[in-house]
Amino acid sequence: MGHVRDLPQSATEIPPAVKAEKWAQLGVNVDADFEPLYVVPKDKKKIVTQLKDALKEASELILATDEDREGESISWHLYQLLNPKVPTKRMVFHEITKEAIQKALKDCRSIDDKLVRAQETRRILDRLVGYTLSPLLWKKISYGLSAGRVQSVAVSLLVTKERQRRAFRTGAYWDLKAELLQEQTPFNAVLVTLGGTKVATGSDFDSTTGQITSGRQVVLLNQAEAEALQLRLIGQTWTVTDLEERPVTRKSAPPFTTSTLQQESNRKLRLSARDTMRTAQNLYEQGYITYMRTDSVHLSDQAVSAARDCVEKLYGKDYLSPKPRQYTTKSKGAQEAHEAIRPAGSSFRTPQETGLGGREFQLYDLIWKRTVACQMADSRQTQITVQLQVEDAGFRSSGKRIDFEGYLRAYVEGSDDPDAALENMEIILPNLKVNDHPECEELEAVKHETQPPARYTEATLVKTLESEGIGRPSTYASIIGTITDKGYAQLTNNALVPTFTAFAVTGLLEKHFPDVVDPSFTSKMEQTLDDIATGEAQWLPYLKDFYSGDKGLETLVREQESQIDATTARTVELENLDAKVRIGKYGAYIEVENGEGVVTASIPRDLTPADLDPQKVQTLLKQKTEGPESLGRHPETGEPIYTLIGPYGPYVQLGDKSEENPKPKQVSLPKGITPENLTLETAIGLLALPRTLGTHPDGGKIQASLGRFGPYIVHDQGKEGKDYRSLKASDNVLDVTLERALEIFSEPKKGRASSTKSKAALKELGAHPEDEQPINIYDGPYGPYIKHGKTNVSIPEGHTVENLTLATAVQLLASKASTSKTTRKTSKAKTASATKSTTKTTKTEKAAKPKSTATESKK
Repeated sequence: MGHVRDLPQSATEIPPAVKAEKWAQLGVNVDADFEPLYVVPKDKKKIVTQLKDALKEASELILATDEDREGESISWHLYQLLNPKVPTKRMVFHEITKEAIQKALKDCRSIDDKLVRAQETRRILDRLVGYTLSPLLWKKISYGLSAGRVQSVAVSLLVTKERQRRAFRTGAYWDLKAELLQEQTPFNAVLVTLGGTKVATGSDFDSTTGQITSGRQVVLLNQAEAEALQLRLIGQTWTVTDLEERPVTRKSAPPFTTSTLQQESNRKLRLSARDTMRTAQNLYEQGYITYMRTDSVHLSDQAVSAARDCVEKLYGKDYLSPKPRQYTTKSKGAQEAHEAIRPAGSSFRTPQETGLGGREFQLYDLIWKRTVACQMADSRQTQITVQLQVEDAGFRSSGKRIDFEGYLRAYVEGSDDPDAALENMEIILPNLKVNDHPECEELEAVKHETQPPARYTEATLVKTLESEGIGRPSTYASIIGTITDKGYAQLTNNALVPTFTAFAVTGLLEKHFPDVVDPSFTSKMEQTLDDIATGEAQWLPYLKDFYSGDKGLETLVREQESQIDATTARTVELENLDAKVRIGKYGAYIEVENGEGVVTASIPRDLTPADLDPQKVQTLLKQKTEGPESLGRHPETGEPIYTLIGPYGPYVQLGDKSEENPKPKQVSLPKGITPENLTLETAIGLLALPRTLGTHPDGGKIQASLGRFGPYIVHDQGKEGKDYRSLKASDNVLDVTLERALEIFSEPKKGRASSTKSKAALKELGAHPEDEQPINIYDGPYGPYIKHGKTNVSIPEGHTVENLTLATAVQLLASKASTSKTTRKTSKAKTASATKSTTKTTKTEKAAKPKSTATESKK
């Protein structure tokens, strides 16, 4: 349930008694020792009432929330709200096993006020930062933006990385790659030295100049030199000069914490942090995994025993680690309120035994493998390095032999570096000895270019935030969600790409409030909160200094507000661009002065700062000043076909927009097609979509078209609805055939994990008497429910899956249908009433209405 009390989230939650106070919108009385204004949110009033009613019949109250700061605070809030008249205990536990709970019941304590103060200080800090800086961003940049203690640091990290990418200059270098043969076994080698001097590689280049870093003593080969060397070495004798074998032991990764689960799920399953947590929540509520919000890598004895049982049964005793393994948490400020995330229970169900599907199966499979692997034996490997010489050129060949798979048999950890994906693969070299002379089958000159620093993915951003001690793992999913929801970043090919808005906001904060976006400053704040939790720091002096001190946030905002020029704040400075980029009410746009004045052009929403170059600026301006570019005329209608760039990217348009034709047909360019490579033939094909491919053997036409999520095919099944399938990357929407479409439709549909199509019914009740459609009972995230067609009904109290009959189910479904109709009628009546009331409102009444505050209108 989380917190049952919090600071007000909107003006409607502020009690009338304090609404007139100047601090009410903030929710913290900064003039009265930062006294917080706590309210019970609407969605928590029901549970509070239920608890109060239950307490009337109880002889004892046991507060059994997590032992971390948040959990201690929840217990304190419950105590304040319930105001118990019976004995009260505070129970703490770190794993949900029978033994742990029984022990915790015997070892209860009282509420720890220091932990409560630490959480309260964090909550007040977050509110002060957000509610003090966000209104400033609304005034100076754009309405609706937000700042946050952790959020702003995360955005700053994305922007810093993107600036590095813009400043990056590509460096080129050449080397040689040889394919050699020894006793009929092929292997590869690459050039590493020439004349005893190291040959340049990517690490020798300065990323800001594209040139070799000053002071590096390396040989930089160009194409002509590499090809000349290639010709000189062909036909020469190759000799093995050195051979080294080095044994390596690799240990399995610890079991999952919240952040490592988010990272690995993003790498392997391409799930966002938010989707990972949503799926994990479902698995937890259905009893498949333990609690998914934890920063501990500790496993209960029950879990260790269950994991070792799995290893022995599935892989044999040889694959067990010699002793049961326990891991130590290394993250800064870890509070370790729960054990690591693992399969639930005293014995682990294999993924196949769960009956899960889709995302839920994939995530459970990941958790199961990681937990089992952590109790497996180490992987023993041998790294082999071979040095070869041919004339004055030195080559190197690297191999790896896996002597014993160990935990790799069950699980291979993902990598943030795609090039490192081969790390756990065996690379076999022939049986070589010093002075052997392998034959050179092929020698190739290869060009390389240095790559800009990789953008943050959700996985690497979470990893960085955690390693820097910024925020808490349980908050990362919501933080990343806010960053994308507020338009600070776009998710492109799993990378978080900052927008122009992110650049503008980060620029303003860096210049006027540098501490807010300084990772080390934010990390120190987390440390201070930990010190408050242990009693080593005092909460009130800290808050006073942070907010009201000589260099406090309130003081800085008051001093800086008049100095911040809104036009400057809305301007994003990008090197190598003559145009100015500004943030407007409807998004980013470019502004250029020409002989006739100022010309502006909107920047498409999916065009990011990294992609805006002088050529794209010219294209956007040309479209604005000269009108769209015509590809030619449509062969059937004779209308011109234009290529344009809009807010959502490039598209083609048939004909001119006019009063007679206010909405000419427009089609977005699919992935892989750009305005530069678009042909008239392709444009005609796009404008002809949807294409009818033919008729399905079961009846109904099949069409191919383009949609919001890319190219797709659809089968019209009449009364049963439509079956949509995305086309694969190798398919072309303009020439996909009926045969190919039928092949795609024959494949199992990839739906949501929670879809009842992929789940077995708990109980089949029979056919509905009216339409003869099946009525079944399924297990859902909130317990068993009845399903009939598209109608779902929860099983009410007093009924169980076993005793529920078809007649009762039909009655419950009818009751829900009746309630839905009444609700719709009431809703329509209210809407009609409101419309009439609005119509009758006089100008005098309108004038008398008070203007809503910025916070109210935002909410």
